[in-house]
Amino acid sequence: MALTVKAIAESINIMGKRSGAAMRERIQGPIQEMAREETEAGASYLDLNIGPARKDGIELMPWMVETVQNTLATPLCLDTTNTAAMIAGFQVVKNKTAAIMNSISAQPERMEKLIPAAAEAGCNVIALLWGPEGMPRDSNERAAMAVDLMMALNGAGIPNEKILFDPIGTPITLGADQIASGLEFMMMLQEIAPGSGSTVGLSNVSNGVAEHLRKYLDRTYLIMLMKYGISTAIVNAYDKELMAICRGERQDLVDMVHGMMDGDDPDSSALTGTALEHYKTYKVLSGQAVFSESWLTL
Repeated sequence: MALTVKAIAESINIMGKRSGAAMRERIQGPIQEMAREETEAGASYLDLNIGPARKDGIELMPWMVETVQNTLATPLCLDTTNTAAMIAGFQVVKNKTAAIMNSISAQPERMEKLIPAAAEAGCNVIALLWGPEGMPRDSNERAAMAVDLMMALNGAGIPNEKILFDPIGTPITLGADQIASGLEFMMMLQEIAPGSGSTVGLSNVSNGVAEHLRKYLDRTYLIMLMKYGISTAIVNAYDKELMAICRGERQDLVDMVHGMMDGDDPDSSALTGTALEHYKTYKVLSGQAVFSESWLTL
C-alpha cells in the first residue's frame, strides 16, 4: 500500500513576497488566492504564519483567519510565536477541532499560556521539541521533552491523537547528526506516545542552501521521515513533485530510499533522472557523503 502524508501548506507567511505584503497592508485578495492555490494543490491544512507580530498580532491573526475561512473550508494551522495573537486567532476559528495550533514548545511560559487555550478549543497541537535551553542534543533529549509535553497536554485533557510531535528538522549545512537524531526519535515515538501523530517543517533541512537546490533536499527528507510513519509535513505546496510524494504517487522512489535506509544500496550506475537525484541526496542527508552545493553533479 502506498504511503501518504497530509500536507500543511507553508507559503502564507509574513516572510513571503506575495503574502507578506498583503498581510502588512491588510489586502485580502492575494492571501485568498494563495489559499485557493494551495488547497487545489492538495494541501490538507493551510498554515497562516504571522511570525512574532509583536505590535499588531492580536489584530492580525484574527484578520488572517477570517480572510481565509470566509473563502474556503480547508482546516487552518495557526502559526506565531506571539501567544496572545495565537489565542486571539483561535477565538474566531470556525472549525476549531480540525485546526492545528503551531506550536507548543517545551518552554514553561509557552506551555502555561497555550495548553489551556488548546484544551478549550479542542484543536490539534504541534508539540515542538524545543526546550528552555533550545535544541535537544540527541534523540534521548527529544524523548524526554516529548514525555514532558505529552504529560502536560494529557493532563489538560488533550489526548495523544490530537498531538503532532515535531522533532525539528535542522539544516544540512550544519551536518547530518541532528537529522539522524530526529529520525531516531521518530522510530521511538509510538512507544513514547501511542496514537500520536508527527510533523516536520521540511524546508528547515534546506535552509541556507541555494534556492534552486532546496526542493531536492526537502523531497528526499520527506521520504526518509515516511519510513518512520510521519503523519503530516509542513511543505511547499507549489512543489508538484513534493506533493506527488505526499499523495503516495512515487512509491518506487520511496521504496528505493527506504531500502537504502535498511542498507540495501542500489547500483548507482543504473540510476537516472529522479531516482539518481534521490540516491545522491539520501547519501548527503544520511551523512554518508559530505554536503556541498554540487552534491547532485558529483
